[in-house]
Amino acid sequence: MAFRFGIAVFPGTWSDRDCAHAVGLTGAEAVFLWHADKELKGADCVILPGGFAHGDYLRAGAIARFAPLMEAVAEHARGGGLVLGICNGFQILCEAGLLPGALLRNRDLQFRCQDTTLLVEPTDSPFLATIASGSRLRIPISHGEGRYFADPATLAGLERGHQVALRYCSPDGDLDDAHNPNGSLSHIAGIVNEAGNVLGMMPHPERVCEPLLGSEDGLRLFGSVTTGLAAAGR
Repeated sequence: MAFRFGIAVFPGTWSDRDCAHAVGLTGAEAVFLWHADKELKGADCVILPGGFAHGDYLRAGAIARFAPLMEAVAEHARGGGLVLGICNGFQILCEAGLLPGALLRNRDLQFRCQDTTLLVEPTDSPFLATIASGSRLRIPISHGEGRYFADPATLAGLERGHQVALRYCSPDGDLDDAHNPNGSLSHIAGIVNEAGNVLGMMPHPERVCEPLLGSEDGLRLFGSVTTGLAAAGR
């Protein structure tokens, strides 16, 4: 059974084709969803890719959150459907209230494009269900506004609810400031909602899905989704 990933496209999105290629490597089907669409074309999982939706005017994701497509995405998420926001997609999910917190300008006010090591934390999420807690993934970042921020109460709630999915770490798994590329609170690189069916992450898994690209760690994440969908009988 071929699962269907719906890949959102806003004016300014640019990693939609990369995501479609990554999805295809898992044997799943990819369909593109224009921001003005009001339905998801039967998608089992929706991906909000990286880029600069609407030019990031006002602030990243601030305009995209009002797109008609986002109403369908929110309904999909409320019904337990899977939603993955990557980079700009993470920013949109926060602006839309589907994930808590915000993504601010990087600590050094510089655009950062580099490999990072991510520590996989224990979460009840299909996006990481086949990847053991404590594993380390090598996945690149490419952003200027990726510094995760939340108020103390929200941050405590994320930690208490095991909603922090990924943290920036050293290759040895140490959480030190030298390997926190944007100054995110608690080294946060990705979080899930309370139900675990919505994941937002700043690193780009679609960029490391083949040996030619130096790593297949990103493919492990996409593969986890298809494995989870199969187990759920979708």
